[in-house]
Amino acid sequence: LEAILQVGRGSARPPRLIVAEYRPRGTAHTPPIALVGKGLVYDTGGLSIKPTASMSEMKFDKCGGCVVLGAMKTVSALKLPHPVVAIVPAVENSISGESYRPGDIIGSRAGKTIEVLNTDAEGRLALADGLDYAISEYGPRAVVDAATLTGAVYHALSDRSCGVLGSDDKVVRRLIDAGEAVGERAWQLPLWPEHLLDVQTPNADVRNTGVAGGGTIAAAAFLRAFVGDTPWAHLDIAGVSRDRRNPKVGATGFGVRLLVEALRGWPARKSRPGSAATQRRRAGR
Repeated sequence: LEAILQVGRGSARPPRLIVAEYRPRGTAHTPPIALVGKGLVYDTGGLSIKPTASMSEMKFDKCGGCVVLGAMKTVSALKLPHPVVAIVPAVENSISGESYRPGDIIGSRAGKTIEVLNTDAEGRLALADGLDYAISEYGPRAVVDAATLTGAVYHALSDRSCGVLGSDDKVVRRLIDAGEAVGERAWQLPLWPEHLLDVQTPNADVRNTGVAGGGTIAAAAFLRAFVGDTPWAHLDIAGVSRDRRNPKVGATGFGVRLLVEALRGWPARKSRPGSAATQRRRAGR
């Protein structure tokens, strides 16, 4: 989990990887649906430090992880018929003499190298390891991540909708429909092959920023490099994770109902007793 460890290098509080599983009886060999939530418990921006005015809001940078855990609690209470697993990389992006730096090239759990051009683009680094862990360890039917990933999504969509991007139109559509049903709207942004070129670099397998504009899309293009062929969708909830119109409200929990509604309507899937993920878990790896 090198990318997560690099993000947390500057903090006195070591990172943690939270894993929560919900598996009803009779689904021991059924591939789960995986949820991955960004759990930046506090984000200074690292050496690419944030402006003072926005620093106090960075306790909300863990909202993606909180939403995923809230969805898991609800899934368990509702006793949904299919298994779900949640992965939350919980880490603090702080500053010290040990901090990772702009210009560093770091590794990742997937084996890909990452050129870090901005230490404030840290959430996607943590998610890269979280996504790879979910996919390689559980062999999920689909994976959905939720994250307060970019300020750009707020500028594009205000606080009325989150952004959704992904590699699988069916998964994206399922999230959009679920959001409409529960009053948590998601608006699809493009993720074309050309966008993937924006995170290429001659110095590593991928870079953690884009080249010009479209910050929300560039962040999703980075994540796309770590999901392979697994059906995947990404919810950027940075604009809706807290109530900007009434600051006393604080975090909104946006995404819990959306995810639960999507999971409730997910079609059943037969088990795969011979799957690689099942074999790994049987072996305790």
